[in-house]
Amino acid sequence: MRAARLIKMVLLLQARPSMTGAELAKELEVSERTITRDALALSEAGVPVYADRGRAGGYRLVGGYRTRLTGLGRSEAEALFLSGLPRALREMGLQDAASAARLKVSAALLPSLRDASDSAAQRFHLDAPGWYQEPATPELLPAVAEAVWDDRLLSARYRRQDAEVERELAPYGLVLKAGVWYLCARADGGAGTVRVYRIDRFTAVTLGDERFERDEDFDLPGFWEERAAQFARSILRSEVVVRLSEAGAERLPYVADRAAAREALAAAGAADDEGRVTVTLPVESANVAYTQLLSLGPDVEVLGPPELRARFADATDRTARLYR
Repeated sequence: MRAARLIKMVLLLQARPSMTGAELAKELEVSERTITRDALALSEAGVPVYADRGRAGGYRLVGGYRTRLTGLGRSEAEALFLSGLPRALREMGLQDAASAARLKVSAALLPSLRDASDSAAQRFHLDAPGWYQEPATPELLPAVAEAVWDDRLLSARYRRQDAEVERELAPYGLVLKAGVWYLCARADGGAGTVRVYRIDRFTAVTLGDERFERDEDFDLPGFWEERAAQFARSILRSEVVVRLSEAGAERLPYVADRAAAREALAAAGAADDEGRVTVTLPVESANVAYTQLLSLGPDVEVLGPPELRARFADATDRTARLYR
């Protein structure tokens, strides 16, 4: 446990010019007193860890000290190579850089671990797009990716409904969701709030020479998770009331918005004499609800709104006539 922590501490200091005791303690999930003891242990072992005293002090490595990646185990090495997303890297124009990086890491590994790249690639593969669609790579994605990597301001023309708008963007990060690329960026040259833009709606981009100052507190995965949840809930603008059999209740989260379905089921009362529960379910629209709930067949009865119940009654009659 301690040996792994000491190795991680060296790698952290190797990656940054210096770190305070508080920063190291947070990263390693220990107390600052433990960091002091660990720094002393590394120094005694010959690792040149230097402690700067004072309010602005911290820990750093001196003399250009670097450690080789000989401490990796097989599972760690294979997990390292799993982090690559071949298709995504290719679409961003980073395939050659990623290949060179893998070769360098492989060369630094112990001889017994140098097959880790092939071993991982032949056992796991990420295919991000959904079924029944062939996603097209946005033509402007490499240019946008370059701006993201270099923290460069980006002038972009963006197709919004029936009009095009022009924006000066500070591009913070790219997200690949179900085969669709999105850009998270601050508008107005970095002065605005972070918004989400679909890359395939950009009609023109121009990389500026000026770089923006990145907000170091911005957390791309956290932002995306929160924004995705907000979007999923924001489109649920209607409600339907349904009676569900036990089987229907079990399948509801798989045909409708999962979070909304589970909340609706949790808020439902006890089952009636027929074993059915009545649920008020948030949905995007009556049309969407019709498509989603129809797959539940006889395990769902629509109670309202009346026009949706009428559509289900008509669909039931037409289906019965087909099978008579």
